[in-house]
Amino acid sequence: MKVSFVGSGNVATQLAKACSAKGITVVDIYSKSINNANLLAELVNAKAVSNLNDLTTDIDLLIIAVSDNALLEIANKFEHFTASIVHTSGSTNIDVLKSDNYDYGVIYPLQTISKSKEIDFKDVPFFIEASNPDLKLALSIFCEMLGSKNVQYADSALRMKLHIAAVFACNFSNHMYAIAEELMRKNALDFELLKPLIAETAQKIQSMSPKSAQTGPASRNDTLTLEKHLQALHSEKALFDLYKAISEDIAKIQNS
Repeated sequence: MKVSFVGSGNVATQLAKACSAKGITVVDIYSKSINNANLLAELVNAKAVSNLNDLTTDIDLLIIAVSDNALLEIANKFEHFTASIVHTSGSTNIDVLKSDNYDYGVIYPLQTISKSKEIDFKDVPFFIEASNPDLKLALSIFCEMLGSKNVQYADSALRMKLHIAAVFACNFSNHMYAIAEELMRKNALDFELLKPLIAETAQKIQSMSPKSAQTGPASRNDTLTLEKHLQALHSEKALFDLYKAISEDIAKIQNS
């Protein structure tokens, strides 16, 4: 099987490396920056290109793994292709790739992915969508070749809901860690002190629902502690408003 990638960022890097490791030939790596394309191409023994017209057309699958903004900019520039084309976005409709010239679809890995941290795709759910049943089967097989043990079909509307849930579960949670880290730093405290708490919080939801696992002053209607915390944050309006809004939402959910 031969694949090429449009993109050289986090998702493209880990998917290309997984392809190479599983015996799938990576032919081309495209990036507007030839240096970025070269860096990834060298890792997977592929050719680096910085012009979309230079992409090899004699492949089985072209994977577009770029930001949503970049995807919208380039989605209509593959009319010369006959190979199947997919994107990896959680929030972009499949129809952005719609064409009569090639089959098109989506492979969406539900995971936070960084260039610098290796991903074992066996634990990653993949959600696929395709323009026809043959491509749907091919994409399912492809994701299984990458190692995934959980490949499911999700249309664009459902994938959007998945992506929103993922933003709450991952991106927003990580932002809270960043806020906590900054609060610790301002008070000459080591963020390492919070890591056992973070780990235990994540571990608990492996065996119980997040609602059942919720603790803290808002969940127990501890108004005295809530007021003390808000007073301490009074000089930092953004954090004051955020703390108040989240505490009110926790109380609402816990009492529902």
